[in-house]
Amino acid sequence: MKVGIQLLALLLLSSQPINKEVDDVVIIDIEQGEYWWGGLSSRGHETPYDESSTASYNLLGDNYGNQAQPLLLSNKGRYLWCEEPIEYQFQDGQIIVKSKTGEIIHGKKGENLRDVYSYVSDRFFPSNGEIPDELLFTNPQYNTWIELMYDQNEKDILQYAKDIINNGYPPGVLMIDDNWQADYGEWEFSPNRFSDPKGMIEQLHEMGFRVMLWICPFVSADSEVFRYLAAEGMVLQDKNRVKDIKWKNTKNEAAIIRWWNGASGCLDLSNPKTQDWFKERLDYLVNEFGVDGFKFDAGDADFYSKDIISYNTDSPNDHTSYFAKLGLEYPLNEYRASWKMAGLPLVQRLRDKKHKWEDLQKLIPDLMSQSVMGYAYTCPDMIGGGEFRSFLDASSIDEELIVRSAQVHALMPMMQFSVAPWRVLSEENQAICLIMANLHKEMGPMIVDLAKNASITGEPIVKPMEMSFPNSGYETIKDQFMLGDDILVAPVIEKGARVRSVVLPKGKWKSDQGQIIKGGQTFEIDVPLERLPYFSKISN
Repeated sequence: MKVGIQLLALLLLSSQPINKEVDDVVIIDIEQGEYWWGGLSSRGHETPYDESSTASYNLLGDNYGNQAQPLLLSNKGRYLWCEEPIEYQFQDGQIIVKSKTGEIIHGKKGENLRDVYSYVSDRFFPSNGEIPDELLFTNPQYNTWIELMYDQNEKDILQYAKDIINNGYPPGVLMIDDNWQADYGEWEFSPNRFSDPKGMIEQLHEMGFRVMLWICPFVSADSEVFRYLAAEGMVLQDKNRVKDIKWKNTKNEAAIIRWWNGASGCLDLSNPKTQDWFKERLDYLVNEFGVDGFKFDAGDADFYSKDIISYNTDSPNDHTSYFAKLGLEYPLNEYRASWKMAGLPLVQRLRDKKHKWEDLQKLIPDLMSQSVMGYAYTCPDMIGGGEFRSFLDASSIDEELIVRSAQVHALMPMMQFSVAPWRVLSEENQAICLIMANLHKEMGPMIVDLAKNASITGEPIVKPMEMSFPNSGYETIKDQFMLGDDILVAPVIEKGARVRSVVLPKGKWKSDQGQIIKGGQTFEIDVPLERLPYFSKISN
């Protein structure tokens, strides 16, 4: 029977040229009323999938710009897992899954999403009892990217920090983004833009900030450090051994990889020697300048999937994991690209969102997808959007969108500012963002407690309602989420909305305005721009 199923699956997938070699194939018939989550956080807004869904993704060599996990699970207690990358397809009421190199494990544990999540997290990605630095949860974060973009410099970074304090915002983690460095791979502060980087960080510490630096695995190909790394075999090699440029003092042909900042060499982190070299550079920044941690960017599997040779002949996805494991050495860390890192104390940020309402509406379901995949320590991108080109035209900035974005962030595990509210918003709208920043700080100790619980039980900090209230018909709700099991958050994510519908589960609840409300009902509430609706459970 299994042979017949495999042949059928191969026929269904025969139109797809990728991965013609198949080691394992599984077909699952989707039950009526069954909903499935998992696979990709960047496609969380498409989930949950049901018997009418059509979708197809191949995780081999592609994490689709964000976190990936070879996991699917349903509200009927069913699951599917593979230790290796999978290709999965929802089609004609079925899920067709295949893997070139790994065994596909599937079955049923429990009767709902909560039961099956508890089982898979304990079996396949158990938590290790540690969390990222508590400051990442308790206080707002601030990233210099939107304000400074590629002009990261000492004067403006200090001014940004002073403006945070002067406008009443609580200090927290401050991330200095791309282009603070002398060159890619040369992880020294640029002498042209930083006259006293150590003194700058000391001043930031005195203001109450902890400092993270942007970092990536790329190395500029026309640099001295590249020639050294290439000669030592610590960068990825070109499989074709054909290049237009050859450095006379290199032993091997280094691969040149195109990424969003050009064409560069790339560290081969499958090589323990390279790992040691990179960690030595990061520790130098910590010890010499007082840097507190790092924002690890890039590392996407697709950078490693074409015509490269590495120290170990791993899959492209494994290279993503090598990069991610570096962050375990630094409690102040952040990642956007990840593969099979659930349960570990790494901050997982959603990929850059544009400054538009359609992207704001993706924040909640994408973050809930992270949670269902096992990534508990999540950050929903930057407030108002992290795609810098969205902010190049000041006339296109939507103040209402920034305010509503801050409200979505406020009761998520982390919130991160980048565009300065005091620069782009009216005094009234900026004041709303400040209230949201202080609300997050007020809730910070509770969020840390939920993070610590996640580090022991694997239970997410933020959950879809179906996980907290199984079998209640909440599977498709994408504009509300649970913070723990006792706080329901219902932000506004539609432009101009001043009334919204709230689905409140059974029990007795207290609203953000102090009203006591009986649950088990759907009702409408007024949502003026200054209001973030949330409801705290008092009793069952």
